[in-house]
Amino acid sequence: MLGYYVVLITVPVDKAEELAEFIIQNKLGACVNLIPEVKSTYWWKGNIERDKESLLVVKTSAKKFEELLKGVKSIHPYTVPEIIALPIVAGNEDYLKWIEDSI
Repeated sequence: MLGYYVVLITVPVDKAEELAEFIIQNKLGACVNLIPEVKSTYWWKGNIERDKESLLVVKTSAKKFEELLKGVKSIHPYTVPEIIALPIVAGNEDYLKWIEDSI
């Protein structure tokens, strides 16, 4: 069986829907859950920053990850966007097959 990922992507709140739509339209993910607002605290250029962002939770296959990474980076407004893939180690086989069939 192919591997599957849950991919976490943070994005400015005003760009979240656009990025989610891009991912789905280009079949880079089978599903994107959009969490409208998270508070992020992080280091950037020597300073502690605090921002409100949206979090995208993308379900995709391992074989699509590089294409997802490149596509998101090409339109993402951040210099260093958060794009982190977590392997799905177990799940509903019917759902995993649906991911594969959808992308």
